[in-house]
Amino acid sequence: MGKKQRTIYFVFTDTGTYLSRIINFFTNKTLNHVSISLNSTLTDVYSFGRKNPRNPFSGGFVKEDIRGIFLKDAACAIYSFNLSDAEFRCLTRYIKQFESEKEYYKYNFIGLIGVLLNIKIHRKRAFFCSQFAATVMKDVPSFRIEKPACFVTPSDIRNHPGMIKVYEGKLGNYKKAGVQVERVIVNEDSAKHPVLFTITKIVKQFVIR
Repeated sequence: MGKKQRTIYFVFTDTGTYLSRIINFFTNKTLNHVSISLNSTLTDVYSFGRKNPRNPFSGGFVKEDIRGIFLKDAACAIYSFNLSDAEFRCLTRYIKQFESEKEYYKYNFIGLIGVLLNIKIHRKRAFFCSQFAATVMKDVPSFRIEKPACFVTPSDIRNHPGMIKVYEGKLGNYKKAGVQVERVIVNEDSAKHPVLFTITKIVKQFVIR
């Protein structure tokens, strides 16, 4: 029996802000913000970004609300990535550690300059989005990027082997249907002829706006 597989999701977005436009210009790429979701419904999405949507300088560790006004109209691409149950539990613990100490973290604006100039800049408890993603994934053997986390870009993550695109479009239009299997016993005429059958159906649909 094989090892249990778990799936996480990487959410790449472009909010159209001045900062994202500047990054797009220098990288010559779009979708330059990356977040990690621990589930397909995108209710547990983590990254480094704005703490206050109205203040671009209030950055740090954030649990993002993709239904919020800042992200729902963002262009996005969502990729899935499979990992083992042990890797998933390790990743979850790492992210929860960040979350429990979130007030001590800040956004690594200076680190972005280091990426552009290829200068390694280490700042304690400061990350930008892809640096955070690369850091929490560093103990996942199936996910290896051969460069320091301070140089990792969203494009590096998006192009990693094993990444599967599951959606592209406006983030507010992302939908995910859940499938559940029900086992039903039907008795007809007498207990001599029980019929055991499985009905597979879509039991719920999540619409993230």
